[in-house]
Amino acid sequence: MTTTGTLRLNLAGLETRPSQVWGGIRLVPLVRAEPLPGLRLHPQLYGDSLSVVTVGPRTAYTSYIPHGFVADWGADSGDSGPAAAYGTQLRGGHGESGGGRGQGAGGRTPDGRGRDHRTPEPVTSMPLRIHRRMARREAKHRLRFLPLHLALEGYLSLHFGGPTIAWEEWSQRALRQGLSPRVEEAYVGTTVRGLGDALKVFEIHPGQCGVLVHAADALAAAFVVPHPEDYRALHATLVQDLYGELVHQYALLSAAVPDFVPRIDESRVRSTADLRAAVAAERRAWAEFHDGTMAAGLLDADYTSRKVYGMGGFTLSRFLPAFRPREENHIGEVITDADGAVAYLKTFRLSEAQIRRGHLLARLAAHDWRLAATAEEFGLTEAEFAARIDAAGFGTLLRHRVAARP
Repeated sequence: MTTTGTLRLNLAGLETRPSQVWGGIRLVPLVRAEPLPGLRLHPQLYGDSLSVVTVGPRTAYTSYIPHGFVADWGADSGDSGPAAAYGTQLRGGHGESGGGRGQGAGGRTPDGRGRDHRTPEPVTSMPLRIHRRMARREAKHRLRFLPLHLALEGYLSLHFGGPTIAWEEWSQRALRQGLSPRVEEAYVGTTVRGLGDALKVFEIHPGQCGVLVHAADALAAAFVVPHPEDYRALHATLVQDLYGELVHQYALLSAAVPDFVPRIDESRVRSTADLRAAVAAERRAWAEFHDGTMAAGLLDADYTSRKVYGMGGFTLSRFLPAFRPREENHIGEVITDADGAVAYLKTFRLSEAQIRRGHLLARLAAHDWRLAATAEEFGLTEAEFAARIDAAGFGTLLRHRVAARP
């Protein structure tokens, strides 16, 4: 399914609970009064091998992919049993389509950074795990998908084909290959200071079905699942996810953030009921502040969504932001039910450089890749705009004489 539309994230049905703090990391639990029926998520562990995903004819995505998720819906969703353990396994060096040897420029680098690539066909050299498609049906009511990488590949594929008209400013490489190879960097959760300890130390609330991760009180990621047992099974996978450069730097450089401390007027507490009411009011105030202020950059934004797969009454989609510079921008993937309720959500916060690249590509595409028209929108000369394209890492798309203009 490739239907596009607009999306506004709505976490109705999920209650925001008081945060837990470890150094510069703040985890905000999300709790459901009742599990969302009809859908379950299970982990499928792949280990630390480099992975290649075929995403189209002669096109592949290369990255560090330590795990996948399996979605069960309908009659096989297993709401009443310990079904969250389904599919959990550690494998050797063979992927879904058998063993393979190939060379990719992606994967986890020694400093913990992961590199996500969208390229035409990997070349042979080192063992790889091969996946067929980002989302692949495995049974009648079962879908395997690669969490977060589904969203990252959507960002990498943004205007991947390059110029649609052979304007003279663009190189033959740009016209033949577009943006291939397209490369971005991210940091594995194990290198985000304090994240591993926070996930290990903090308690999981009864009914918890999600968490919002903040680094130095900047929203880093959101994670939501339909059932508390799913969350318990998938909680530890957060440390294996990829995080943006901004998140890594904030966690590394920030001081400890303040904890949530309720302030109760003792003069108004004369009974246990008064104390309960005062605590409940403090929790409501915290939730309103968090959702309306700390998470506003995620929840108040409009996204462009693309349907990836229909699963009975559920829909798996991925989404992109408007790429507004100097603002908070998230990409992600979401599963919604027939009423639009969020059953699953995973997000990735883009760095300022990634936002600028997305904005640049979006504006070029809006002007049919006409350099002069796009430069005029930015208030720049063609030469100045060509320099901006080069600074964004897309300089090889320009003809040499354009890039060399004074």
